[in-house]
Amino acid sequence: MYDKLIFLILIFWSLWANAQEVDLSSYNVVWNSQSKNSSESMPCGGGDIGLNIWVENNDILFYIARSGTFDNNNTLLKQGRVRLQLSPNPFTNGTFRQELKLKEGYVVIEGKNKETEAKVKIWVNVSRPIVNVEVMADKPISVKAAYENWRFKDRVTTGKENNANSYKWAPPGEVITKADVVRYEGKNGVLFYHQNEDSTVFDVTVKQQGLDTVKSQLYNPLADLRFGGMMVGENMKTIDVTQGRYQDTEYKGWQLSSKDKAKKHQLKVYLHTSQYESFKQWREGLAGTQIADEGELNKKEVERWWEAFWDRSYILIKPNNKDVKDVDWQMGRNYQLFRYMLACNAYGTYPTKFNGGLFTYDPSGVDTAMKYTPDFRNWGGGTHTAQNQRLVYWPLLRSGDYDMMKPQFEFYRRLLGNAELRSETYWGHGGASFTEQLENFGLPNPAEYGWKRPASYDKGMEYNAWLEYEWDTVLEFCMMILERYHYNGDNMERYLPLIESCVQFFDEHYQYLAKQRGSKALDGEGHLVLYPGSAAETYKMAYNANSTIAGLKTVLTGLLTLPPSYLKEEQKERWSTLLKRIPPLNFRSVGDFTLLAPAKHWERVNNTEAPQLYPVFPWGIYGLGRSGLDTAVNTYKHDPDVLKFRSHVGWKQDNIFAARLGLTQDALTLNRLKLKDSGRRFPAFWGPGFDWTPDHNWGGSGMIGLQEMLLQTDGSKIYVLPSWPLDRDVEFKLHAPYQTTVHVKVAKGSLQKLEVFPVHRKADVVLPNGI
Repeated sequence: MYDKLIFLILIFWSLWANAQEVDLSSYNVVWNSQSKNSSESMPCGGGDIGLNIWVENNDILFYIARSGTFDNNNTLLKQGRVRLQLSPNPFTNGTFRQELKLKEGYVVIEGKNKETEAKVKIWVNVSRPIVNVEVMADKPISVKAAYENWRFKDRVTTGKENNANSYKWAPPGEVITKADVVRYEGKNGVLFYHQNEDSTVFDVTVKQQGLDTVKSQLYNPLADLRFGGMMVGENMKTIDVTQGRYQDTEYKGWQLSSKDKAKKHQLKVYLHTSQYESFKQWREGLAGTQIADEGELNKKEVERWWEAFWDRSYILIKPNNKDVKDVDWQMGRNYQLFRYMLACNAYGTYPTKFNGGLFTYDPSGVDTAMKYTPDFRNWGGGTHTAQNQRLVYWPLLRSGDYDMMKPQFEFYRRLLGNAELRSETYWGHGGASFTEQLENFGLPNPAEYGWKRPASYDKGMEYNAWLEYEWDTVLEFCMMILERYHYNGDNMERYLPLIESCVQFFDEHYQYLAKQRGSKALDGEGHLVLYPGSAAETYKMAYNANSTIAGLKTVLTGLLTLPPSYLKEEQKERWSTLLKRIPPLNFRSVGDFTLLAPAKHWERVNNTEAPQLYPVFPWGIYGLGRSGLDTAVNTYKHDPDVLKFRSHVGWKQDNIFAARLGLTQDALTLNRLKLKDSGRRFPAFWGPGFDWTPDHNWGGSGMIGLQEMLLQTDGSKIYVLPSWPLDRDVEFKLHAPYQTTVHVKVAKGSLQKLEVFPVHRKADVVLPNGI
């Protein structure tokens, strides 16, 4: 017993000694002047809440956004805006400072003039939906807080403004954003909430897509959804309601004011979101949030959470040579800033959206022609675009943020039944049919599905030139689940039915389609005929698209390598048989070079993606240490479409391809373009790219590209610095499969540190030549 205790103490000491204290202070964003408007806001958040914070005309303002707040039209509505005014005001004719404290996860605003000096700290609980505002001054001051809401009456949305909801450019009738309920409650509170009506875009879509017969079996996340909260001021009282206009939108403000001047003031916003039939139930849930607020204990919990988060993973470029104009230094700083933004939705009900996440702001700050409300974002609120979403979640493996992947995995798991009902209803076979441009209730987006469809057109299909036959995007999320298991060993049993149903769909659906054309379900080699198909949104009406083939091969292989406890023998036999049915990858020649082809054949090119390189990323069939590397490199260098489509903007992945292929100079050039300062006041608010600002698939693809320059894996092999220019100082801590962490430091062209945990995995490390 004593020996065992000593052993445990030694293990604990070893872990503690190996914990890395990372200094992020040089990456804190500091502003010494106030902002012009919300486009110059600073992100802050935690749990599943995002705030945009800025100071304008001596007022502190912040928007509140939360995961899962979808209205009848599937717009992701903000929770409102808070305005804080101090009197006497320390921001008038004095010094000013606003700082995002990355290590601690909060924003602090400081002002000082001849009259007074004050500090305002804004932070969000991680485990409870509570926004905290703390005001501290050197002398007693007054504070006025207003909850501002622009949805104080019903609002008709027209034209491009409907791009924020699921109707987009094709609403079947008038689209109305319903008013919120806002009122004073008690002597020091403002209650606000939005309630969905009985009929939502879910009901419209079900009818449009001919699923009324199974409607009662379909999962519906919008019915009776109610979200909002309560703003409460300590030592405050309610006063009058104001009215005004901010940027392009009228609003009303429900004000609280301090009863007495004091050196300390506190404001809290409690939030609650759930599907309830009655207001009473929702209000009781909100009260539970208020009761669970444990003040100082919550603050300590938040501090510990962020400390553990930053210790888990980081990338520091030129850490001892801070130069904010140096693009290499910017890459390291902006990588950290974007990872922070993702962590603000670590535990959301829904995944972080590619088109702005929780940090969108007034749209005219992105496009001056779009004078819409702060609820606007392009490409929908509840609509899931998997080709973009995947780039937000792949980097969380290398960063070790496994817990943050759950919202994305749960999104698909919740929709599994609906996807299977689609297959059963339309085609009479099994498997889950997940389309691209998917609603949060698992059906195709109604605008993309199409209202003007030929009467005989397959009801299971989107009538859309970009999206038709694009079924394979779900496979990347299946692979993420399998990879997370390999990285951290978590039990993945709850997701096994999802993965199996997704591969089952391809087996049964393409045999079904083949039998519609002729008497045979397979080709002469016993393979599935993956026609019609789609190589991303680009190569349309494809025959045996390489992106689909690579996805199916990789996911099936991943399934079959799971421990025996996950799959019964009959399951293994079934998926082994299917793996043999997957056709081989396709190649083509350009000059003297053999290249990976997008597909065996295709009818047209519709977009500007490079799915011929998907066997490199995400599927990892080709890459460093693998056979056929020259073929993949030739594809990157000589495919005319790949060259024509090459870019760093938005969801483009050329930086990732270059890094995975060991093309150091290309990887450096493209990742610099990806991760350099955005040109907006907050350096990681990239975009709009092809989508919106902040462009999260821009940031996500930048994260992946930088990670792949520093660390790659192939089975048990760990390639350290595979595409990194060794003359640039870097220190990083990243993760690899089999619960492995790798800590590396390069300075002045030499390897200063290589720590691998567990230590036996160091034998699997492959270093570049010359180090």
